[in-house]
Order: sequence, then C-alpha cells, then structure tokens
Amino acid sequence: MHAAENKVIDEARQGEATVVSTSLSNEKGKVYIESYGCQMNFSDSEIVASVMAENGYAGTRNMEEADVIFLNTCAIRDNAEQRIRHRLSELKGIKKHKPEMLVGVLGCMAERLKEKFLEEEKLVDMVVGPDAYRDLPNLVNQATDGDKGMNVFLSLEETYADISPVRLTGNGLSAFISIMRGCDNMCTFCVVPFTRGRERSRDFESIMQEARDLFANGYREVTLLGQNVDSYLWFGGGPKKEFRKLTDEERSNAVDFADLLEMVASISPQLRVRFTTSHPRDLTDKVLEVMARHNNICKYIHLPVQSGNTRVLSVMNRGYSREWYLERMEAVRRIIPDCGISTDIITGFCTETEEEHAETLSLMEQSAFDYAYMFKYSERPGTPAAKKMQDDVPEDVKGRRLQEVIDLQGRLSLQSNQNDIGKEFEVLVEGPSKKNPEEYCGRTSQNKMCVFPRGNAEKGKYIRVKVLACTSATLLTEITGYID
Repeated sequence: MHAAENKVIDEARQGEATVVSTSLSNEKGKVYIESYGCQMNFSDSEIVASVMAENGYAGTRNMEEADVIFLNTCAIRDNAEQRIRHRLSELKGIKKHKPEMLVGVLGCMAERLKEKFLEEEKLVDMVVGPDAYRDLPNLVNQATDGDKGMNVFLSLEETYADISPVRLTGNGLSAFISIMRGCDNMCTFCVVPFTRGRERSRDFESIMQEARDLFANGYREVTLLGQNVDSYLWFGGGPKKEFRKLTDEERSNAVDFADLLEMVASISPQLRVRFTTSHPRDLTDKVLEVMARHNNICKYIHLPVQSGNTRVLSVMNRGYSREWYLERMEAVRRIIPDCGISTDIITGFCTETEEEHAETLSLMEQSAFDYAYMFKYSERPGTPAAKKMQDDVPEDVKGRRLQEVIDLQGRLSLQSNQNDIGKEFEVLVEGPSKKNPEEYCGRTSQNKMCVFPRGNAEKGKYIRVKVLACTSATLLTEITGYID
C-alpha cells in the first residue's frame, strides 16, 4: 500500500491527512473534510460528501471559508489520535475568527471516545461514529441551534449500499468500493471491532452497479475494500454467517469473495480489479485461482502476518500459525507465480522475546515480501490486550526491533525490484510524475510504481514498459508498446 493512490494509502497508514472536497451547488453552506486512517476512512468520506451534497452543502478545499469542518479520524494507534488532537488545536484559531463555524469529529476516534470527546475538546460540536453518517444533516442542524450533537450507534445492518459516493480523492482513474463493514476477528491488539462494529457484507448487486458506473465514467481501476475481504458472504440478507452454517437454499444462492471478484472482473477486461485487506486464515485457493484466471485482476495481495512466531500469533488471536501462513504464501507463489505480496508487521507485542522477534525476521526472509507496513506495538484502550496483558516490552527494545525489520524490508524491497530489471510489464498510465512533469508514471499489476519518459502515453491508457533500473520504491522504465 505507495505514489498516486499508493501515496494516499501510505499517508493513511501513517495517520496523515488528505483533504477531500467536491464542488456542488451551495444552498446551505460549505463543507470541508479531512480524512485520516485506513482506506475505509477515505471511502467513508466520500459517503459523507454524498450525504451532505444531497442536503444542499457544497464542498470546499479552503478550510477558512468552510461552514462545517469534518475530521474523519483513526484510532488504530495513539500517534494517529494525537495528530487529531493537534489538528483540533490548530482549528481554534480559525474558529476564534469565525465562531459560527461547526467542527465535527467522525469515524473511529469518535466511536471510541463518544461523549468524552465533547467534554475534552470544547471546540467540537459533533461526534459521529462510522455507522451514523446518514444522521449528519440533522446533527449539523442541531449544532447550528447551539446544541452539541452525537450519534455513535453501531449498526448490524448499515452498509450505505444505496448511497452513491462523491469521488473525492485520486486521479479520476482509480476508486475504492466498500464491499463490507466491521470486523469479527477480535485480534487482541486491534480496536476496529469496537469502533466499526460487527462484520456485515454489502449486497453484490449494488457493488456490481457501482463498479459498472465507475467504468462508464472513465475509471479504469477499482479496489474492493473490507477489513477482511476474504470473509465476504452475501446470501440474500440477514446477519452474516459462515458458509458452512448456511441452509442448503442459502448456500446455493450465496456469493462469496471469489464469486464477487470474478463478477467485477467480468465487467470489462479494461477494468483493473484490486482488493484489500486479506486475512491469512481465510484466503482460499478459490480466490487465488480466480485471480490467476483473469488478467485484469491485479496480481497483488496484501497479506498481514503481524508476527513470525506461532506463540505470539496465538497471543494476538490471529487464528493461524507460522506454518499456516507459510503454506498460504506457498499457495500464492504456486498458483500466481508473478504475484506481488505485501504485509503488516508489529514489533514488541506483549511478551515477545528476542528469539520470537528473530522468527519474524526469518519469516520475512523466507517470504521475500515486496513491501511491508511496519509498526511497533501501541497499546489501544479497550482492546483485549490492554485489558488482560501487560505491555512489557520496553520502548527502546520495540524501537530497535522495528528498525531491524525496516532495514531488512528495505533490502528485500530493493532485491524484489532488482529482480524485475529487464522484464516487461503492462502499466495503467496515471499521469505526470510528481518529481518530473516530463515523465509519466503508472503501476504494474503487482502494485509497483513505474516512471518512464512520456512519449505518446496518455492518462487512463495501458502501455507496456521495460524495466531499466530501480530504487527500493520505484521501477525506472521505458515504453515498449501501446495497448489499444
């Protein structure tokens, strides 16, 4: 998850803000939205923009002219929450000169802190959880009348399937499609089940219609989003169940993630399909075989391992062992030999020893990840780990282990890119490179960013490139062909 859309995802993981806005008729006022956190938050901001637009609010990229400011927040790490606190302190100066301006805190941090946020941050007028965005216009009206507004109700059914998102970020070529919400996995370190609620899948027909509409409007790449896309299951409504627990009738009509992936890929061979995030416990050979069958399903999987040690994985409640993960890696390499793979790694989780940390390093070597998101453990209030475990690895040890992971992954990423020198790839042209407007850029199916002399390349078109050289983050290429 890195350049263009990748940069959005990387910034999200690091807790950075991305401003999102839209231009619509200004009847009631102007709204400014900042998104922090995971890809789902960026997708949710597009839902928020749509809800506000339907109620007469225009988007703006100028915070100072906004009547309503929404910060769509992340709670995955303390660092992400501190960034929100800092941003709110910066907003005090703007509100001092424009006291009628409203500030709303949305998303996971709002869900975690609830009314406490209103008590701690007097600047905030609204606190709204991820399942309550339909209520935003009412809460804005309430705040306009001088009453603080809050809705942090977590739904068992809300998927926003009937809301057409206002596309706010990206390059007009790539878009996110949310296929499910919430999470049932209960990893001991993770706050997501408590801030986004129980897992529920969106009906596949609305997903298909959204993908068709995007393709008709010029988009050439969609990313199917879910906390655990591999557990997607639609069987005509009702609460999500495991496939084995369905009745015979439900099973005959059920659509699982492999089915959905194939359906979206069938819209057009010109539409690239990506997805995130997969769970090692639930990634099936059926999904891998669908990926191998369709050229337009990108050969890239983000498969978070978190730790290379089975005992630590058990303490994390990940639901798989080191051996299971390596078997899944072997299956990916066997069924999709050219597949790119990235991962997530946490160092210094509760009770992790030096020997167990060394097993993470050895798993990285064995897996040869193309990229990794690497963090030291940050205890999150309310999680099982915070309630039942002692955060007993010293910060300096966490930091040193993290640096060892970062150094190793830097070497692995460079080696992965060096292995591509001399090879040719199909690339979707995204537009000018940020560093040099005379060069263009685009990503391979394996999610690697390529930079090349512009030639006759056009944004939104497919080309073939040959890799001439590389850095640890980028392939330096030349165009070898244009694809109609």
